[in-house]
Amino acid sequence: MKLNKQIILALVIMIATSALFRLMPGRPYGFAPQIAIALFGGSLFARQKQYAFLLPIISMFISDALYQVLYNYQLSPIQGFYAGQVENYILIAATAVFGFSLQTGNFTKYVISFLSAPTVYFLVSNSLVWAQGGGYSHPFTLAGYMQTMADGLPFYQNSVAGTLVFGGIVFGVFHLLVPKFKAI
Repeated sequence: MKLNKQIILALVIMIATSALFRLMPGRPYGFAPQIAIALFGGSLFARQKQYAFLLPIISMFISDALYQVLYNYQLSPIQGFYAGQVENYILIAATAVFGFSLQTGNFTKYVISFLSAPTVYFLVSNSLVWAQGGGYSHPFTLAGYMQTMADGLPFYQNSVAGTLVFGGIVFGVFHLLVPKFKAI
C-alpha cells in the first residue's frame, strides 16, 4: 500500500484533533468524532480493510491515554482506562464496515451510513451494558432492558449528531482536497 504525504498528514491531523476533541471540557457525552472517523477509515481503506479499523482505535487510545493522565493528576473525573474498554474499541472499530461503500459520493449512502453506524453502536453497546450488569444495573427483564436503552438515549442522540457533524466535515474537506480519490 502506498500513501502519499497529503493523506498521511490528513490522517495524523484527523486522529490528533479527534483525540483532543474528546477531552474538551463541557462537551456533551457521546458527541465525538470517532464513528465519523471509522466511516472515513472504511471509505479510505475499502481495499485494505485492516487499516480502516485502526483509525478510530488509534484516536480513542490517544484520548483515553490523555484522559488517564488527567485523571491521575486529579484534573478530570473521567478515567481513561476502564472496564469494558476493549468491547468499546471493538464496537467503534466495527462501525468502519458502514464506510466501505462510501467512495461514490452518493448522498443517500452517506446519510444511511451516518445514521446506521451510531444506531448499531448504540443498540449493541447498550445491550452489552445491560447484559453485563453495568450502568444503573437494571434487572435482567424486558423492563430492565428497555430502561437501559432509555438511559442511553441522550448518548445516542449526541452520537448521531457528532457523526453527522464530523462526518460532514471529514468527508467534505477530504473530497474538496482530493476530488478524484480512489479507495486504497
